[in-house]
Amino acid sequence: MSYVGPDFDPPQPRRPRRRPLTVAVAALVPGALLGWLVYEAVGGTGGDSSEAVGTPASSSSAPASPWSTPKSTDDEKPSPSPSKTPSTSAPAASGPLKGKVVVIDPGHNPSNFQHTAEINKKVNIGTNWKECDTTGTSTNSGYTEAKFTLDVAHRLRTLLEQQGATVKLTQDGDRTYGPCVDERARIGNKAHADAVVSIHADGAGAGQRGFHVILPGSVHAGAADTRPIVAASADLGERIAGKFVRATGSAPSNYVGDGTGLVTRKDLGGLNLSTVPKVFIECGNMRDTKDAAQLTSGAWRQKAAQGISEGIVSFLRG
Repeated sequence: MSYVGPDFDPPQPRRPRRRPLTVAVAALVPGALLGWLVYEAVGGTGGDSSEAVGTPASSSSAPASPWSTPKSTDDEKPSPSPSKTPSTSAPAASGPLKGKVVVIDPGHNPSNFQHTAEINKKVNIGTNWKECDTTGTSTNSGYTEAKFTLDVAHRLRTLLEQQGATVKLTQDGDRTYGPCVDERARIGNKAHADAVVSIHADGAGAGQRGFHVILPGSVHAGAADTRPIVAASADLGERIAGKFVRATGSAPSNYVGDGTGLVTRKDLGGLNLSTVPKVFIECGNMRDTKDAAQLTSGAWRQKAAQGISEGIVSFLRG
């Protein structure tokens, strides 16, 4: 989700680690360690020397879970971006997720770079004001985060529909820009979503590798009140992290989250303004050549979608 500049806050004091992972997630640790060993054997910390696109110096407090980092934007005043009805799927006639609503939020928009004035307008995220949206990052070869997130979102939608879920996308490349972070949150809220996942890829420095899932912190300010969704969102995030490791073989981030693959943040409008369980996932670092090789692979993106889907299904089925 590599958001430029304003999405990265200074380091926050560490909070006490959260409760241990559930037995189900803890059981994934051996698999995660194996994935990490394979990950190191294949890649290590190599990569090019390009500067990160807005990577924070350090992350917010990381919860005690299996795998973490910061990034994003969101807020309260009416979003300046044009409104369109979110893309909605036709679910399967039956399946374990029949009756469940999942909202997928593909980070950024392929056309944001053509509308810098609009996306730079500030919206209220409860705790403060932030830019409507950002352009996102890209690999050194030019494969954009916005293209990546849409591709994974489409794959994920198909997998969830096969399970019987009704799936809505906050944008499907069908808008001139945005939606703004506050509107992204409202789309999930209005859908009464059972789960919302915002898909991103990071823009950190070369040698910084791995994925992390961002969880909402407890926020109660202005229009933001995440207190009712903090626990459920943490459960959703932990399950996605565990399944993501198993499906992709990727390791938790080596630069945020203390190896847990999880980080808690209070500065993201998409989380602050959500009233339903929601997490962000940074699937890898686009600015590292080894991570970029995965992110640009269709076969790997299918594995990423599979891991996210399995985490959502596990969460919704309890």
